[in-house]
Amino acid sequence: MIKLLVIDVDGTMTDGKIIYTSTQEHYEETKQFCVKDGLAVAVWTKKLGLKAAIITGRKSKVVEIRARELGITHLYQGIDNKLEILQEIMKQENIAKNEVAAIGDDLNDYKMLQYVGLSFCPNDASAYIKDIVNVVCNQKGGNGAVREMVEYICKAYNMEDEFLSAWL
Repeated sequence: MIKLLVIDVDGTMTDGKIIYTSTQEHYEETKQFCVKDGLAVAVWTKKLGLKAAIITGRKSKVVEIRARELGITHLYQGIDNKLEILQEIMKQENIAKNEVAAIGDDLNDYKMLQYVGLSFCPNDASAYIKDIVNVVCNQKGGNGAVREMVEYICKAYNMEDEFLSAWL
């Protein structure tokens, strides 16, 4: 059974675009998240009581806010070696790699996606990533790919009733 979801941000939870706004010497970075992805992750963490982690290569205050909203307990930003961080989380939570599902879209996710028990990528991921994952989602990053992953796992591991009962 999958006990931990590992999620990349840019290109997976978002469409991969980064918008900067600026006024004189100050700038802000904005990201757009898919509410459908968020609902599925929130059910996973808050209703099913399972773990989720964000491991991302960039740092952003909005990612901290989003992680908190979704009940994501492990947040790592500015990470070059995602596999190393994942292995630390697994050790901390006493979770085996066959109990981990991950989604990512680009080369910095490669080793992590190769390592986990069940790997996913959005439909618009790098061709190199598409070649190594277990499941290429129908949806693009930022447009429901994370939701698709959660629903796939719930169906595959007979958790569909628990997932649906959160709202029915």
